[in-house]
Amino acid sequence: MRKLVCCFLLFIIGMHGKAQFSDNFSDGDFTNNPTWTGNTADFIVNAAQQLQSNNTIPNAGFYLSTSNTLASTAEWTFTVNLTFNPSNANYVDVFLTANASDLTAAATTGYFVRIGGTTDEVSLFRKDAGTATTKIIDGVDGILNTSNNLIKIKVTRNASNVFTLLRDAGITGNFFNEGIATDATFTSSSFFGIVVRQSTSTFFQRHFFDDIEIKPFVPDVTPPAITSVVAISNNSADVLFTEAVELLSSQQAANYAVNNGIGFPNSATRDAINLALVHLVFTSTFPNRTALQLTVNGVRDFSGNTLNNGSANFAFFTAAQYDVVIDELMADPTPLVGLPNVEWIELKNTTAFNINLRGWRISDASSQSGPMPAYILKADSFVMVASASAAASLAAFGPVISVSSFPSLDNAGDLLTLYSNTNATVHHVAYKDSWYQNELKKDGGWTLEMIDTKNPCAGISNWRASTNPIGGTPAKVNAVNGNNPDAAAPALVRAAANNPLSITLVFNENLDSTRAALASRYSISDGIGTAVIALPIGPSFSSVQLTLSSPLVMGKIYTVTVTGITDCTGNVIGNINASKLGLFENLQPFDVIVNEILFNPTASGTDYVELYNRSKKIINLKNAYLANRNTAGTVSSITQLSPTDFALFPGEFIVATKDKAIVQKDFITLNNNAFIEVNIPSYSDDKGNVILLNEQGIIIDEISYSDKWHFALIANTEAVALERINYEDTALLPSAQQKNWHSAASSAGFGTPTYKNSQYSTTENVAGEISVTPAIVSPDNDGNDDFATITYSFPEPGYVANITIFDGGGRPVRFLQRNALNGLQGFYRWDGLGEKQQKLPVGIYIIYTEVFNLAGKTKRFKNTIVLARRQ
Repeated sequence: MRKLVCCFLLFIIGMHGKAQFSDNFSDGDFTNNPTWTGNTADFIVNAAQQLQSNNTIPNAGFYLSTSNTLASTAEWTFTVNLTFNPSNANYVDVFLTANASDLTAAATTGYFVRIGGTTDEVSLFRKDAGTATTKIIDGVDGILNTSNNLIKIKVTRNASNVFTLLRDAGITGNFFNEGIATDATFTSSSFFGIVVRQSTSTFFQRHFFDDIEIKPFVPDVTPPAITSVVAISNNSADVLFTEAVELLSSQQAANYAVNNGIGFPNSATRDAINLALVHLVFTSTFPNRTALQLTVNGVRDFSGNTLNNGSANFAFFTAAQYDVVIDELMADPTPLVGLPNVEWIELKNTTAFNINLRGWRISDASSQSGPMPAYILKADSFVMVASASAAASLAAFGPVISVSSFPSLDNAGDLLTLYSNTNATVHHVAYKDSWYQNELKKDGGWTLEMIDTKNPCAGISNWRASTNPIGGTPAKVNAVNGNNPDAAAPALVRAAANNPLSITLVFNENLDSTRAALASRYSISDGIGTAVIALPIGPSFSSVQLTLSSPLVMGKIYTVTVTGITDCTGNVIGNINASKLGLFENLQPFDVIVNEILFNPTASGTDYVELYNRSKKIINLKNAYLANRNTAGTVSSITQLSPTDFALFPGEFIVATKDKAIVQKDFITLNNNAFIEVNIPSYSDDKGNVILLNEQGIIIDEISYSDKWHFALIANTEAVALERINYEDTALLPSAQQKNWHSAASSAGFGTPTYKNSQYSTTENVAGEISVTPAIVSPDNDGNDDFATITYSFPEPGYVANITIFDGGGRPVRFLQRNALNGLQGFYRWDGLGEKQQKLPVGIYIIYTEVFNLAGKTKRFKNTIVLARRQ
């Protein structure tokens, strides 16, 4: 008897082993192991090791099938990806059971899952002999109403012929129960297979299948478990179970409880469609951003298994700034390196809480995407966001969300903003192609990656081109990831009065909008007091609009002081926290003048125009424009200096240029806040017109410059600025003649953007002189009197100096300067060395200076100095 039982068990095991079936197409072949038959020319195994349709005939129906006898007490799972929106002529039927290999034959019977159809659903059908089909489980309508449908499907059939249809859209690991039905019409099978129906070329080769498995159904003896708990509002939560739950027990409110004093829900309602989902509503409210725990007892599944002492953590979470950041973006995917030819951004959850991205949007400078679907971005994890067509090619690299109207990312730079479902700004990135910091990679194929997501507001200092060999790290930790903290305090750059009761402050970086909104942090001098309202201006929050309790008075300059606000990483504002403030007055001729011009920069340089406010007015540069003249002499290329209010106070300089970083690199700049970056008009290298206009088009100042205005002894005037000699003398202002302009001094680096001109002269007759200090120099690098300073002062610009060092015998030992162009004041240094940088003997030396100008004025100076050395 024991032998008979043993043989019977081996027979059953052998039958089950033969009936079980799986194919993930990893062998690159579907013609054997197992063998698929049918319209074999209409399918291929692609490079991603997926079964893919390959039929290019309109209005076609084609199939593949393979032997399988498992029909009852069975479980079927498979993955389908349809990269199109299905219709009544474009869908897929997956036959779970069939009595014949030709799945398209009228006589074939069995059960099949239809993916698509008129209602864009996943449903279970019975196929009877002839053309009759019966829908036995009606899935949720509209779930496939997208252009990319990646879905895993599971169907079970138990010994009582109860079918359960489940689907996992997007392959999240969570199955949704489409329904349960009992049908015992067909209890045997010979084949499993796939039928594809397509209409036009739009749908050709866009059906993908993978991970097919058929195995005996194991009866459910496991209680339901909690998959997730999501707070929907501050007093409601959805609990999702691992399987469908029975109605009566799932709707007993006493079976659920939340800690932290919340208690039992007021009601529990099982979802009408997803039988594994229960909606809970509480009388008490959930505290914001606080970890809570739901405990469940007494909830049963359809097999009678009861969950006891089940628990899961959740939180009601209102997203704040920088909870989610844009930490990688692909703006220019070509030439291809290793990623698909599509644009996308990556989001990272920087918090310890899971965040539902339903309703969130992404925008650039000119457009905004449609809302994101429901997607739980887990704590410290990543997800890509792209268009629907791009999402299909990105899915192989990690989780991706598709949105409608995904913004087109400009290659050279763009303004990206992430908004929550309440339209609050969560993160803002104003990238430029210079952020790649790699000339090769910025030409395309590589992503921009954030270095440190704890420093989300930094610009170029916290971004680099990816170093991953495939060109980026989609949905993964960035290749350039590292510590790059922001230790710099925010600074107040400027302030402008919009009207007597409203002012706008501009800071040098993004602020924490919560702290920046505290009106008590801002005070205005001269009796105005603290602000009444403070409104941080998004999306960057680098500016704040203040409402005052008392009006500002025309002609008065105030001071606004800021305390206690922080940047987005928590640095508190330091001592650069005050700015002048006042009401604007009309811009009239010669209130502001053109004071310095660089019109012939180096090949890597850029033009600049420096303006000076010589009036007693506060001028709004929003109402000022730069221009030139075209070949016909007409005012042309009119360019507004600032799109927003920008105050220029009396006695202040401002430099307009396309790229202030280049100017700061090429010249000494004493005030890095005295810049306006704007695409200024083109100014010719030989001659042209620099014109300043007001908002009425009235010419405020005009300079008809020429390169011949430069000092005649300068052989190469490239990167040499022209400076106005006197910007206060009204007799010289209207004429703008050559006599009021001069080349910037070589001792000043040939330009003085943002500060007083090196060639500035008043009408006072200051005697010229040369002085040398100290009287004794000891060039031994001990930090005491190591060099001599030769200081000069002249009554007018344009003097050229020759400086020669003679020893006590009258022999020249060092030609210190030859034809050096001087400003009005300046200095040179002698290090005590000879012409060949050799040590000179100790003794008395003569510093002989000869100066002259083109007008024939000459002057000579002799200064004595002692060269000594310490023993």
